[in-house]
Amino acid sequence: MPPPFERVLVANRGEIAVRVCRALEELGCEPVLVHASVDRDAAAALATPRTRLHDIGGDSAADSYLHSEKLVEAALETGCQAVHPGYGFLSENPEFARAVQSAGLVFIGPDPAAMEQLGAKHSARQIASEAGVPTVPGYDQDTGDDADLAARALEIGYPLLLKATAGGGGKGMRLLDSSDGFAEAAAAARREAAAAFGDDRLLIEKCISPARHVEIQILGDQHGEVLSLHERECSIQRRHQKVFEEAPSPAVDAALRQRMGDAAVALAKHVGYRNAGTVEFLLDGEGQFYFLEVNTRLQVEHPVTELVTGLDLVQLQVHIAAGATLAELIGDRDLTPRGHAIEARLYAEDPANGFLPAAGLLERVVEPQGPGVRVDSGVYPGAEIGVHFDPMLAKLIVHAPDRRTACRRMAQALEQTVYLGIPTNVDFLRRVVGDDDFVEGRLRTDLLDARADLCTGSDEQPPDHVYVAAALTQALERAEPRAAGRGAGPTSDPWQESGPFRLWEDPK
Repeated sequence: MPPPFERVLVANRGEIAVRVCRALEELGCEPVLVHASVDRDAAAALATPRTRLHDIGGDSAADSYLHSEKLVEAALETGCQAVHPGYGFLSENPEFARAVQSAGLVFIGPDPAAMEQLGAKHSARQIASEAGVPTVPGYDQDTGDDADLAARALEIGYPLLLKATAGGGGKGMRLLDSSDGFAEAAAAARREAAAAFGDDRLLIEKCISPARHVEIQILGDQHGEVLSLHERECSIQRRHQKVFEEAPSPAVDAALRQRMGDAAVALAKHVGYRNAGTVEFLLDGEGQFYFLEVNTRLQVEHPVTELVTGLDLVQLQVHIAAGATLAELIGDRDLTPRGHAIEARLYAEDPANGFLPAAGLLERVVEPQGPGVRVDSGVYPGAEIGVHFDPMLAKLIVHAPDRRTACRRMAQALEQTVYLGIPTNVDFLRRVVGDDDFVEGRLRTDLLDARADLCTGSDEQPPDHVYVAAALTQALERAEPRAAGRGAGPTSDPWQESGPFRLWEDPK
């Protein structure tokens, strides 16, 4: 199959940009990677061999990766035919998609109208109901009257969730066990939603607990066909942010997989959805699932689906945007999940200090390798982790013949993972993946809330010899130039750092 496009602008950064650029190169497309001025060194260190870099200026996300006009102008200046937004930033912004299309470019993602319909939680709930998909009992017609919301909450019954209609990631969300403090919670949720999304409307949903978070990966082409690529389990969460994801779900059998997949496809077809997307559900202990929301983009956790299906979702996105059909791309291929895949999100954050984001210089980076181990990384030794962008360092993904083996492989990979210089969540991830509840598949969305010991760990410090070994290793690395390759950043050259010198005195 010929390259879908000659040149594609990648409107993202870090490991996301690297992932997309590599997929484009394999397709024969030339990636053009934009970067903020503050991101110049990182972009140069992480860029793939055929990637063209393009500086769009700015020292913050608002002045660069969230600046639609700059991105479209960069695509036109560099002769691109299409724009891939990655995931995050403007990937779910229908106005950006329209701006790309208005400039005569192809947006590699869903249609803007579908993004608008499904991007707002209240309209997505209504669409799901129209498509016959079970929804969580709730109320989504907020008029700004908190007294009306309070009355509706009593009708629905506690416990319940107040949620921002326009966003996700836990922003503008409050869990209420009773009507006590409803007014204060609603006011706080509105302020947070307005600040994060520019929209303070709320909806109410009955709290389904205990529950699992199970989502369906979908693909739709431009000819009306939609395909389910089965489920991922994303129940291990902290403050509504996913920590581990896996495929397939240990709680889903073939019959339930079919029912959930059929529901996701029906919803997508109802709005004429195309390209990649994720339909998210809550699954209760009785095997009943309820619609939660739709993410109209590729997800951070897409690699686990890739590993159990053998598909490259980024490349499929590009082909679909160029007009290819699902029949051409996949045909009658058997997509039954093969083996088990687990992903961990590696962050620069301090678990001992409330998981506050961390910043500083990464002095040493050791990322695991081996059979069944994949690292989608956005850092390197010497990388400066700033405060302007998301603190994700990398995604660690493992694949194995079965779930228990995958758990052991993830534990081993995390033992081999080292980031020195700033606090990270690696020790926290090790505790979780080694816990009996995780290994036995007893997953639920509130597990980490109920298990504070997993989040805080102990105050035990590494023995002195660990610090000595790290210091010696760092000294040796500074004495020898680092080998070029994946993950290698700016090197330290002793011949340049030692200053001017001569071996012999001047001749007399």
